[in-house]
Amino acid sequence: LLQIDFEDVIAEPEGTHSFDGIWKASFTTFTVTKYWFYRLLSAIFGIPLALIWGIYFAILSFLHIWAVVPCIRSYLIEIQCISRVYSIGVHTFCDPLFEAIGKMFSSIRATVRKEI
Repeated sequence: LLQIDFEDVIAEPEGTHSFDGIWKASFTTFTVTKYWFYRLLSAIFGIPLALIWGIYFAILSFLHIWAVVPCIRSYLIEIQCISRVYSIGVHTFCDPLFEAIGKMFSSIRATVRKEI
């Protein structure tokens, strides 16, 4: 949500102020202009942009529901078989190898000495 106030745009620092009448007229002019231009732009561009954004999000939802999610779920179902074969291969070949290497290096001890 974007809210722009007069003080955010026209800010007089402390110690520098215009006449009160000019400040009030500027404030009123700014506020009324912002209000009516927003209404005018909304009336001109609001409906066409709402139509465009509605179509865009409808297409996006349609593709997500009917194409993206089914493709992902299909992929996950198909990959389960490969995942099981891969898991069995890792447990059969890699686990014993890394256990043996771990046992070989488990008896190595290192010490650090600082000599002065």
